[in-house]
Amino acid sequence: MIPSSVNTTRQRLLVIGNGMAGLKFLEEITALAPGSFEITAVGEEPEAAYNRVLLSPLLAGEIVASDLHMKPRQWYGDHSIALHTGSPVVSLDTLLKSATLANGEVLAFDTCVFATGSEPIRLAVPGADLKGVEVFRTLSDISRLASAGSSSQPVVVIGGGLLGIEAAYGLRRAGAQVTLIHIMDRLMERQLDTEAAARVKAAVEAKGIAVHLGAETASIVGAGSVEKIVLKNGREIPACLVVMSVGIKPKTSLAMLAKLNCRRGIVVDNRMETSAPGIYAIGECAEHNSAVYGLVEPAYEQARVAARALARLDANYNGTVLATNLKVSGVPVFSAGDFEGAGAEHIIWRDGAYGHYRKFVVRNNQLAGVVLAGDTTDALWYRDLIRSRAPIGAFRSTLAFGPAYAEAA
Repeated sequence: MIPSSVNTTRQRLLVIGNGMAGLKFLEEITALAPGSFEITAVGEEPEAAYNRVLLSPLLAGEIVASDLHMKPRQWYGDHSIALHTGSPVVSLDTLLKSATLANGEVLAFDTCVFATGSEPIRLAVPGADLKGVEVFRTLSDISRLASAGSSSQPVVVIGGGLLGIEAAYGLRRAGAQVTLIHIMDRLMERQLDTEAAARVKAAVEAKGIAVHLGAETASIVGAGSVEKIVLKNGREIPACLVVMSVGIKPKTSLAMLAKLNCRRGIVVDNRMETSAPGIYAIGECAEHNSAVYGLVEPAYEQARVAARALARLDANYNGTVLATNLKVSGVPVFSAGDFEGAGAEHIIWRDGAYGHYRKFVVRNNQLAGVVLAGDTTDALWYRDLIRSRAPIGAFRSTLAFGPAYAEAA
């Protein structure tokens, strides 16, 4: 039996997912329309929303688990939000407007927001199901990885994107002997050009991590548990733990069961509404104009738009110009826009004494893309130039030196 709302004057709002995007939406909607909704939030993990960006420092022992907390449970109660954790939604009826949790509880809603996030991709190679093959995505993964890392045994991390590098760094700091293998010819190829990636590789290796590029996994071998990894070139690398960090994919299984329009992600319009009226999707699970974003900034922008739509305010999402601003193995790096810049003009600046590198892609007298390595002081200014499409002719010659020189020009 579906429970009825206690307060019929307020719409029942169900938020499926209590990750960073889901929490951001809750913050926005309670600020924009306080008291307008009877809100229920459901999280799959036992913990309330936490900062996934800090999982690597936690694995490395640089912070403690409490540092990941974003809002105490009391915050949800203070904002009249009923929070359910540890029992995900397993079915959703868009016509009856009801959702069933794994524990059998049924929740009624008038409006629903999907913030189900993404899940790690696992390579379909022989031995992938052996004991000791892990992923690095959630707080619950940390204890298993940390115990293996502290044993000083050989560990292989598959995947040289940001999460793979972070996992490798965390395991190395925990005490493991770490080898990082990546199928591409450079690390973080989605965020960095060749020269910036080379600087990151050198920094990773300086931490005592062995890096193999152009390395494709053929199989994982062991008698019941992992003993080694075999590459397609025949090379064998000993390992008692293999961490797969080869990417993520939107978590759409619930949406597909509910017959929402899904491609790579849950398809949404400019108001973040799905193919079913009154049902929205935000963050890593959402697909807008054929784009799926796996970063925090777009998720937060989408959360704001969805909250405005539900609060009956002007709401329009036009996509996000991707920008990455990080410190990877001690090297600050930043990229935004079309940083490869095929066919465009490139402006390169290097400071050999400090190891700084800056690359600018210019098209039609506008900044189209940028890569910074070593010094990211002016990153946000460059990002805003790309997004505004402002002409740079007046300060083109001093572009590499930041806004102070541009203002002088």
